[in-house]
Amino acid sequence: MLEFKQPAGTSRGTYTEKITCFLRLFDEADPSCFGLGEAAVFPGLSPEADDRYFYKLMELQANVRLGIPTDLRRFPSLQFGFEQAIRDFSGGGQRTYFNSAFLLGEESLEINGLVWMGDYDTMIERIEEKLTARFHCIKLKIGAIDWKKEVDMIEYIRNRYDRSKIEIRVDANGGFTMDNALPRLKRLADLDVHSIEQPIKAGNPALMKFLCEISPLPIALDEELIGKYTVEEKRATIEEIRPAYIVLKPALTGGFSGAEEWIKLAEETGTGWWITSSLESSVGLDALAQWTATLKTKMPQGLGTGALYRNNAPEQLLLEGDRLSYRPRTEELNVWTEKLEWRE
Repeated sequence: MLEFKQPAGTSRGTYTEKITCFLRLFDEADPSCFGLGEAAVFPGLSPEADDRYFYKLMELQANVRLGIPTDLRRFPSLQFGFEQAIRDFSGGGQRTYFNSAFLLGEESLEINGLVWMGDYDTMIERIEEKLTARFHCIKLKIGAIDWKKEVDMIEYIRNRYDRSKIEIRVDANGGFTMDNALPRLKRLADLDVHSIEQPIKAGNPALMKFLCEISPLPIALDEELIGKYTVEEKRATIEEIRPAYIVLKPALTGGFSGAEEWIKLAEETGTGWWITSSLESSVGLDALAQWTATLKTKMPQGLGTGALYRNNAPEQLLLEGDRLSYRPRTEELNVWTEKLEWRE
């Protein structure tokens, strides 16, 4: 169980801890060399976060021993963790999932500065921390406190920095309604906000399509992508709703392979995209950052360093300003994995 250093607020509630599952893949002839992956399940959001999860995990374990494939399409977090473990094991268990200049320390990734929900004063303080740290893209979680105060927070930034200096993204997590969505989108557009993620709840494609057609502010789909398992379902979602952007969390959208299907479809339709983490520990974040670096995207990404948790794995990502870089610390990470309660 991962324990938050501070309560993490969203429009779906406030989290103080989060369950996650680590996968270890090895040859029984030499168990000291193993691939490590994180199946970052997200209760309340992951489609497989119910009793089926552990049965599927046992099936996966049995099938690996038998050398037969397992259909994980409806279990995206397991797909995500298993793909990590396979890639790590194939590379000799060095926690190097994807080779690139990023892995060699020659390149870095620009990320957004995420401001978690809280009361007004707390969020202003967090905004100031991101500005002081020289982030050029600030992402605000909105939709849970007083709307006027949320506007005041954005104005706090805009009164000091125009769009050329600071890009502002907002994530409503489905917190708007059709009664208030349009005037709020107009107000955000007037404040030169870059885009909004998931203004209304997922599962209303016709209403979301309508908003995307008339909104003065670019709309990005996030939760709307969850539960779309086939290429046909993914293509239909993009072509029907026509969002400006899609936001990809591999732990929720089918692992690296599933996210790459979304990227291909997005680029075919002229839809923008970026990658976002999903409250992974440092293990999943390392793999996610390494994969993102291979995509050669220039937009700020929604990644982090794992600093949210007090009982995290040793960090292999270094954040300087808004640039994320890699520093290998395999020995410390291996010591950490020895403390986990593994089930063979």
